[in-house]
Amino acid sequence: MLKLLLARLFSTCIVVLGVVVMVFFLIHFVPGDPVDIMLGDNALPADREALREALGLNLPLASQLLSYFSNLLQGDLGMSIHNRIPVLDLLVDRLPATIELALASLLISIMIAFPLGIVAALKKGEAVDKMAMGLSMLGVSIPNFLLGPVLILVFSIGAGWFPVSGRDGFGSLVLPAITLGTALAAVLSRMIRSTLLEVLHEDYIRTARAKGCSWLQVVTHHALRNAMLPIITLLGLQLGVLLGGAVITETVFAWPGIGKLTIDAINTRDYPVLQACVLLISLTYVVVNMVTDLVYGWIDPRIRLGGTL
Repeated sequence: MLKLLLARLFSTCIVVLGVVVMVFFLIHFVPGDPVDIMLGDNALPADREALREALGLNLPLASQLLSYFSNLLQGDLGMSIHNRIPVLDLLVDRLPATIELALASLLISIMIAFPLGIVAALKKGEAVDKMAMGLSMLGVSIPNFLLGPVLILVFSIGAGWFPVSGRDGFGSLVLPAITLGTALAAVLSRMIRSTLLEVLHEDYIRTARAKGCSWLQVVTHHALRNAMLPIITLLGLQLGVLLGGAVITETVFAWPGIGKLTIDAINTRDYPVLQACVLLISLTYVVVNMVTDLVYGWIDPRIRLGGTL
């Protein structure tokens, strides 16, 4: 297990380093100057140059990259160009909202996907199976930028049950969590069905049934545990997406999380904030996937003993 952990830590560092360098150059090549956005079109050339020098944007890209890495190693993510407050403070302020939305969405997806996938596997080819897979296909097909506004029109503007946008209590969490959770549940239910169908015909399943175990006991105590590896893979990837900030959903519902902060940083060409957001998202991905690999080793001793995947 230690060998596996060290290998994952090394690959994590390489991935994060590559992401930081690539994002740094990409955002500087995007058309648009933060100085022009901050001062407007009528600013004097002298004022533009003074602000560019004050922000360090007049330096060569290589010098800016070295300065960024130097500050990063000291835990300094820089100062927001647009708000003139520390980037770390912005991330700390927005991260709880993203974590709250991610966990709520994951909970909703699990509550929907597991019963749906298990019933579809046990009733393969029957009407229940076809209905469950039809619902999952519908959930995959509807994009978040369409489902979100539809939910707002029906349940916020029409019924008046939930707030339209923002983060103000439990009611504000329901619609964005459903928007994200249903899409994940659709994919997850199909994965659960397919993996269960692969193990339900194994010898140990027939042995358990011959001993008098009910189908519920067989599925929960035998089949699901052996079918969990691909399910955990999908959950790990999707949790990385959710914790990284579901950009579209947070934008539609004006949810003050990392995804909304990323869009705001792109619109204002706020390089330090955008770099920090992408760094946080990439770290979330690789850390969640590293934890997923370690869970693999806990579930399957062959992976733990081999030290590789």
